[in-house]
Amino acid sequence: MTGTTSSSPAGFREIEHTADWAIEVWAPDLAGLLEHAARGMYALLRLRWAAEGATVRRPVRLSAPDPETLLVDFLSELLFVLDTERVAFDEFALQATPTRVQGRLRGRPVVGQEKEIKAVTYHNLRVERTAQGWRAVVTFDV
Repeated sequence: MTGTTSSSPAGFREIEHTADWAIEVWAPDLAGLLEHAARGMYALLRLRWAAEGATVRRPVRLSAPDPETLLVDFLSELLFVLDTERVAFDEFALQATPTRVQGRLRGRPVVGQEKEIKAVTYHNLRVERTAQGWRAVVTFDV
């Protein structure tokens, strides 16, 4: 599974991991990194979106002491909404700093998924600013 090629300005790709799942994510800005990390997580799950259903709009506002915690908290919140409400988001209007994210999410119901993620982990977590923008490696406990 690949979200985009690594030469694209933003995207994600699955990377090899012995026991869990991991993705590498990149984007020109931190808001884009959060969005593509969410898209990568959803792609790993192989979601089946409802053909019809009410659009769900949700505000998001999170604070964290560092970009790593912000990324884990953001993805964990999306995973919680998926698990409890069966909703996933495919439109992201975010503003982010290394310690805050806020904005609006838009999504729709999910009727199934092929795989499960138990948690977003700090194992081998890396979030770094590069000359091209932001990069991260995120590992998921399955």
